[in-house]
Amino acid sequence: MRILAIETSCDETAVALLDDGKVLADLIATQGELHSPYGGIVPELASRRQMELLPSMVADALAQCGWSMADIEGIAVTRAPGLIGALLVGLSFAKALAFANGTPLVGVNHLEGHLHAVRVEHPEFAYPYLGLVVSGGHTSLYHVRAFGDYRLLGATRDDAAGEAFDKVAKLLGLGYPGGPLIDRLATQGEPTAFRFGPPKLDPDAVFQVGEYDFSFSGVKTAVARIVQGWNKNANTSRHSDLAASFQAAVVDQLCRRLHQAARAYNCSRLVVSGGVAANQGLRQRLGDLAQKEGYQIAMPPIRYCTDNAVMIGIVGAEYLARGVRHGPELNAAAVEELGR
Repeated sequence: MRILAIETSCDETAVALLDDGKVLADLIATQGELHSPYGGIVPELASRRQMELLPSMVADALAQCGWSMADIEGIAVTRAPGLIGALLVGLSFAKALAFANGTPLVGVNHLEGHLHAVRVEHPEFAYPYLGLVVSGGHTSLYHVRAFGDYRLLGATRDDAAGEAFDKVAKLLGLGYPGGPLIDRLATQGEPTAFRFGPPKLDPDAVFQVGEYDFSFSGVKTAVARIVQGWNKNANTSRHSDLAASFQAAVVDQLCRRLHQAARAYNCSRLVVSGGVAANQGLRQRLGDLAQKEGYQIAMPPIRYCTDNAVMIGIVGAEYLARGVRHGPELNAAAVEELGR
């Protein structure tokens, strides 16, 4: 099946063409420079840029393959969750294309895309597995029992891990996006220079998600207090030590929760995806965990950790093959978890 996939859930504009799972075109336009002066994503600016980029990117992808819309057998588009304006840009464009060309359309949950992004490189990765989606907007742990069968085991109760990276980078004056900047600076620091204990989560809190919840607001606040206590002449070595210690605390929490769930569910296959899965500190720690515990850990290639249309196409193609179709009534949703 020839699939056109569109992803516009946040600040990336992504278009892909797949033919029976083979990636023939893969275009991603980022907006880092646009949002950098503000220290984070401005939703209105993100939506406007999506509108500017998407039509030409779809045309470029088709031209790259020598295809026209008549060659497309299905359209897959992200419908939730994400920035509502950005989602509506992609969804409205996809629905218009589907209506104008009589092409089957299917909406895809962005998180489900991340859970299956590993299939770009490992198409036969077996079910069941635990899937950790860790990004700027999400930190969620799932038991993926089969395609379309997900149980949410835990999620962040406050900041997402990637959001915490961005906020700490801002505190240290590093810029935006903060994840790669913290990761790079951490290689120059000592990860035990500052001690951050694990979060204490109230098991009876009304806002709990599951048994394996995360929390990153505490370590972020601790970093803020340290920075506030420094004088103006603090040297850069202290910044690198703080970055390394902060990253170690976040990585420790992610790996500890993943290991706990793996033991509880007797599951040796683990998938880690999302933008933070590109973090080298996390990748190294996961490699150590796999070697020590015998886990089979799979992560997408770096390009497919961040938001991309290929993962949406992979999931969309499977739903289309199963006969799932969506009509013009399909709408976007800013918030939607899987497996709730």
